[in-house]
Amino acid sequence: MSSDYELTITPVKISEIPAEETIISLGQALLDSTPSWKPGKTFQKGTVKTYSRPKGANDGAPWHCRVSEHTPEDATFDEFWSKLGVNKAENEKQYIPDIKKVTLIKQISETQSVWSLYYTFPPPVSPRVFTVVQTTYVDTASPRTGIIVSMPVDLSSDTELAKLEEKGVKGRYVSVERLKEIEGGKAEWRMATSSTPGGKIPAFIAESTMDSTISQDVTHFLHWFHSIRSKSAEQPANA
Repeated sequence: MSSDYELTITPVKISEIPAEETIISLGQALLDSTPSWKPGKTFQKGTVKTYSRPKGANDGAPWHCRVSEHTPEDATFDEFWSKLGVNKAENEKQYIPDIKKVTLIKQISETQSVWSLYYTFPPPVSPRVFTVVQTTYVDTASPRTGIIVSMPVDLSSDTELAKLEEKGVKGRYVSVERLKEIEGGKAEWRMATSSTPGGKIPAFIAESTMDSTISQDVTHFLHWFHSIRSKSAEQPANA
């Protein structure tokens, strides 16, 4: 894989997934650039800020970012990481209403795996299938940070793995999420994503609702997490 690889919605072949260190480095660089992106609307009473970047020469779609800060009452760093950095796809199915099924396609390492996510939407929109490789990394130096990168994967060259995908219109997304400890025991949750729903949905329609959609994920996560929090012991983010 070329060292000049970039994070885009163009799927990578299953046999050409970049090294984990490369993926994490690219994700870190992308998030480091987000403070210079164009500010957008704020949501959830100003607690979730959004930013965007136009489609660049090598991008398949524009980029969108959301940033939120959370007190330990919302969730601690360890609590966030236990649900976002571990079993991410399975947990997303619990709090994102449109996700109806997730399938582990391949476990590459303890910190990298390929998942297929099956989304359904109200008619007339057809179901969508997003297949991604998810790579995670935790830096335990203080302040701790954890990164999750999801990038689209093309399984067509491996017929056995391709059989595991659900049937549906293939969409594509790339996303980078970072959890970071900040002052006062708080945690910052920063996420940047670029996507296309595929099919016949006009790009401008999908783009027009993106900021609202990604901000709602924060609300969905916290509502779900608080419903299970008493049953979920904190897990240190040291792996």
